[in-house]
Amino acid sequence: MVDVGAAAARGKQVSSRVSEEGAGWNCQQIGTFEKLRPSRKTFTWLNPATLWRSRNEILAQLFGDPSPEVRRRWVAAQRESGADPDLRIEHEVGEEFSFLVMGDTGEGDASQYAVIPGMLKLGEGTSFAVIASDVIYPTGSGNEYGDKFFRPYQDYPAPIYAVPGNHDWYDGIGGFMRVFCEAKPLEVQRQGFRLSPAGVRGLLWKKPEAVDEAALEQARKMRSLPGQRATLPAPYWVLDLGRLVIVGIDTGIKGDIDREQGEWLRRVSADPRPKILVTGKPIYVRNEYHPCAIEGGGTVDDVVRDPANNYVAAIGGDIHNYERFPVRVDGRTIQYIVSGGGGAFMHATHTIPRVDVGGVHEDEFKCYPLRGDSLSFYSLLYSRRLRMRWLYITPEQGLELMSRQVGNTPPRPTPGARITLRMRWAARLLGAWPMPFHLPVGRVFHRWISELSDWDTPPFFKSFLHVSVTADRLKIRCFAATGCLPQEIDPPMEDEVEIPI
Repeated sequence: MVDVGAAAARGKQVSSRVSEEGAGWNCQQIGTFEKLRPSRKTFTWLNPATLWRSRNEILAQLFGDPSPEVRRRWVAAQRESGADPDLRIEHEVGEEFSFLVMGDTGEGDASQYAVIPGMLKLGEGTSFAVIASDVIYPTGSGNEYGDKFFRPYQDYPAPIYAVPGNHDWYDGIGGFMRVFCEAKPLEVQRQGFRLSPAGVRGLLWKKPEAVDEAALEQARKMRSLPGQRATLPAPYWVLDLGRLVIVGIDTGIKGDIDREQGEWLRRVSADPRPKILVTGKPIYVRNEYHPCAIEGGGTVDDVVRDPANNYVAAIGGDIHNYERFPVRVDGRTIQYIVSGGGGAFMHATHTIPRVDVGGVHEDEFKCYPLRGDSLSFYSLLYSRRLRMRWLYITPEQGLELMSRQVGNTPPRPTPGARITLRMRWAARLLGAWPMPFHLPVGRVFHRWISELSDWDTPPFFKSFLHVSVTADRLKIRCFAATGCLPQEIDPPMEDEVEIPI
């Protein structure tokens, strides 16, 4: 069994907060993940076919989201098939145990497979793993689980649980339900065209793909050991671990939950034991607060904040980086975490403004990649793509620029970093510094440019969580995966927090 405490101590000494090498800069040797990849293909959003397949996101925003009604049908069908009424999973783990959390995993290319070696190393001895959002890109198809789920995690010996993300919902979660819940497809409900928003949506809506059962059965063989098997009761569930309870919710496409799921959440949350919420959409992210509305009134965060429910952390995917907000609520601290670095392209962190949301001070906030590394990487990427050498900002300069912008101490020493007018304008064009013309460059960069800027070479700035439960403590550690061999051998620990339970 891996001594995770010792590994964490070593990882902390080699992280991006200590050196540029720890961040994966100047990578001299590519990691062994290259041998795990099934092909050299790179997933990209610069493909009209991929964008068209993902059209349900836009249609849901314009013409209404049918996901809540579809979810109710799925849950009703599962209960009719004998699922536990409270959608509870019993998992015996003992007094002390550990598990992994990854978010937004399933691109199936280098950025996903780069996470695997470190995840397997530090996951040795863990009882299970949880995927928080977007198991499969781009549309959650059940026909893409082979290379994007079963193959990458074939050597992880424990069960993997998951909550669906918005991309899984582009397939009506048909693939998710077939793989994780062993559910049969829902009966198709056909309606004639109506001149209404729902009617227009129905004409354009992407329908679930029929699953190739023979291919799926073949893919399942890669994770067929008894200890790897896990069947979820529904797209939302409660995992009973004895001393700890994990509650997984399904936030669909738009990031809210239906009335039935809200009633269930309030009911299972009344259990007084310590709890962690796992959600497809984070509650705190990018210095913004998204409490997650419940149909009929109230929010998910109302449930999390209620002291009687004893939530100690809320972990969400969807945004492809790591962020942690320690929010004080009625004399106690709840850790709100973004864990979306499990395999998809990286969302920029250099566009995150100085943090003050929820009473969290900038110096209490943690993120990975560091804002300066994010700025440096995107400057390198676009200086090459646009052939504009003046756009490049070194990692050292990036950290100094970002610390001046948000007003904190550089997380890594920046001796001799000299900031010029050229660098300031480069930072403005990349969304790190405000434009004098009040253009929303930062928001545009985060929403669109990050998404269209996938790459296939290190550093990847990927991450996963290792969570351990001991006699009176719950410890959450964020480990990085850069794609470089040194960080595979000794995964850097980018953040750590201890929570009394």
